[in-house]
Amino acid sequence: MTRIIIYFVIYLFGISVAIAQVKSEEIIIHNEAIELPGTLTFSKENTPLIIWVHGSGPVDRNGNQPAQNVKANYIKQFRDAVNKENIAFFSYDKRTANKNNQDFLKDTKVRDFAFDLEKVVHHFHNEKRFSEIILIGHSQGSLIAMLAPKNADKYISLAGAGETIDKTIVKQISKNNPTLGEAAQQQFDTLRIKGKIEVIHPFLMSVFAKQNQPFLYSWMQLNPLEEIKKLTIPILIINGDKDLQVKIEDAKALHAVNKNSRLAIIENMNHVLKEIQKEEDNLKSYYSSEFPISEKLIEAIVQFVKK
Repeated sequence: MTRIIIYFVIYLFGISVAIAQVKSEEIIIHNEAIELPGTLTFSKENTPLIIWVHGSGPVDRNGNQPAQNVKANYIKQFRDAVNKENIAFFSYDKRTANKNNQDFLKDTKVRDFAFDLEKVVHHFHNEKRFSEIILIGHSQGSLIAMLAPKNADKYISLAGAGETIDKTIVKQISKNNPTLGEAAQQQFDTLRIKGKIEVIHPFLMSVFAKQNQPFLYSWMQLNPLEEIKKLTIPILIINGDKDLQVKIEDAKALHAVNKNSRLAIIENMNHVLKEIQKEEDNLKSYYSSEFPISEKLIEAIVQFVKK
């Protein structure tokens, strides 16, 4: 019995030491007036560094959107998982998640997120503390990371669309209301031709509100299939088969146009990277950190990063 207790104590001590080895640094990176505060975690230097590129919305460094009650904490869970594999990790509050940036967001376009990312990559490239830099672009971030590959050694698309944003939005709307989907297509056609929409469909105001139109217009000009063709670094394309927002077909389309890419479909993983066994838990996982991140996802990431 005494020996069992000793082994148990040693085991707990080993765990505490491993946890203590993870160092954390709070870093603020600037893109002119824009502040990008983030958290760097690592066990030691001269290891691979993953830089996380956010999806749409005012997402913070942990994967939450407090104003929308989104508390999935999926980026924090991802960070903890890769740190255990001796991989460094940096994520930052997206420019739209930082209140200090509010006065500078009026004219933000999609490429501005890529310019932010370039500043982040440049910071760590100049430091030379880590052996290589891997960009992980999640959802909208998949496209953003494609636009800023300079000084990156590898690229991972995680639940990234394989088509322009107008096609994605029309499909999502049509799934629930085909008639409204047709109206959305007409609104996008008008925006594409005229650069603005004067008469907005009353049921589509949240999508095509006047203040949203310049950003949408800039976004729909960018085709992920064309952008990923330009990448010459190793590529891993990942999608979950429980993703309600981005389908497996998108991942396959991205994979098909770049021979440098590998494709991984993660069983039972949804859009916020959680392992889902029950369909009714899919949306619930967006609002709770109680759902675990997919272990199969972490395995695929680690294998690619360390190869």
